[in-house]
Amino acid sequence: MKPTEEYNDIGGLDQQIQELAEAIVLPLTHKDRFQKLGIRPPKGVLLYGPPGMGKTLMAHACAAQTDANFLQLTGPQLNQTYFGKGAQLLHDAFLLAKEKAPCIIFIDELDAISSKQFGSEKGGERQVQHTSFELLKQLDGFGSDDRIKIHSRTMNVHPNVNFEELACLTNGCNGAQLKAVCVEAGMLALRRDATEV
Repeated sequence: MKPTEEYNDIGGLDQQIQELAEAIVLPLTHKDRFQKLGIRPPKGVLLYGPPGMGKTLMAHACAAQTDANFLQLTGPQLNQTYFGKGAQLLHDAFLLAKEKAPCIIFIDELDAISSKQFGSEKGGERQVQHTSFELLKQLDGFGSDDRIKIHSRTMNVHPNVNFEELACLTNGCNGAQLKAVCVEAGMLALRRDATEV
């Protein structure tokens, strides 16, 4: 499916559109800018808010700005009656996305994949865990050949960066938080059209 919606179809969400475009559209349309800065673009985004606020419309509009295919799933669709069916559907969807790359996968009502949907039934909880694990596995790229490649890259760091001060400011941060800081710094550099972080 190729969405046809445009940013002009969305009213009042300019900041959200900009952030979504930077996280989704820019990596698909200007991959070289990320490579020059030596940063990896975000793998995805989480849109949240009450129904009817434009989340799906924003996803469609972003997809329309790229040459990417668009694959839409829903959380309830992944809560299948038979054990393993939701996880299999996720696996197949990500496999199809790889075959049809570039591709944007949009999962609507993601919160429907939760144990609350099944109460305290043991089978329901196992189903939810199985589906949730498959989603995390696919998002992380676990088991994919991409994780076996070795990359060597030089990061262009501005000469005025004070690494001692940076270390003090990030004391107590974990690896994921440090990575998020680096990605955000790269995104700020992209906004300024900079060639250094």
